[in-house]
Amino acid sequence: MQKSGGSGGTQLKNRARGDYDQRTSSSTQIKHRNAVQGSKSSLSTSSPESARKLHPRPSDKLNPKTINPFGEQSRAPSAFAAIYSKGGIPCRLVHGSVKHRLQWECPPESLSFDPLLITLAEGLRETKHPYTFVSKEGFRELLLVRGASEKAVPLLPRLIPVLKAALVHSDDEVFERGLNALVQLSVVVGPSLNDHLKHLLTSLSKRLMDKKFKEPITSALQKLEQRGGSGSLSIIKSKIPTYCSICC
Repeated sequence: MQKSGGSGGTQLKNRARGDYDQRTSSSTQIKHRNAVQGSKSSLSTSSPESARKLHPRPSDKLNPKTINPFGEQSRAPSAFAAIYSKGGIPCRLVHGSVKHRLQWECPPESLSFDPLLITLAEGLRETKHPYTFVSKEGFRELLLVRGASEKAVPLLPRLIPVLKAALVHSDDEVFERGLNALVQLSVVVGPSLNDHLKHLLTSLSKRLMDKKFKEPITSALQKLEQRGGSGSLSIIKSKIPTYCSICC
């Protein structure tokens, strides 16, 4: 009886030790598996591809494969920017130490105003350099050439809607460029502008409510009246009743 009891106790001990060894082995396997997975995760996050995603290199911006198709870089250039980049504007910006200037490929007086003057007027709505300078200065210099009046007057029906688009633009600098261009045009075409003036005055009337534009708009209206003659006053007053004539 004693021998049988001793054998049963030995079996229980062996079984307990087996269960313990099995649990220890399972725990070791789990720890090993977790360590391997953690190592793989660490390797994947430290790989060159992952590092590139977290910290993109400057050169990635030049790689078409890395460009976001919905980002700002993918936006198509404006009509004026596209024409300028293709050499459709016969002048280029020259950077000076003090101020910039335009260099024309040929004398401006030899150029046809159609469609160059209209294209430059469309560029007044640009908001990026160098298009802002090229369009503004190109429009001004083209109107200074000999015979500009004869070339510009036939284009007024097409020029006015383009100038109006600049005058109704939400960007203040675009509006200012449009206002200056309108005054420059009035100097060249004179009373010929009167037939089209009413289409522009509503935009000026709205901007008059802004204090920072009250003085430049008033000055522009006075120049329009001066260049447009007696017929321009009634047109201006019909749209802006508060305007005071320079003749008063």
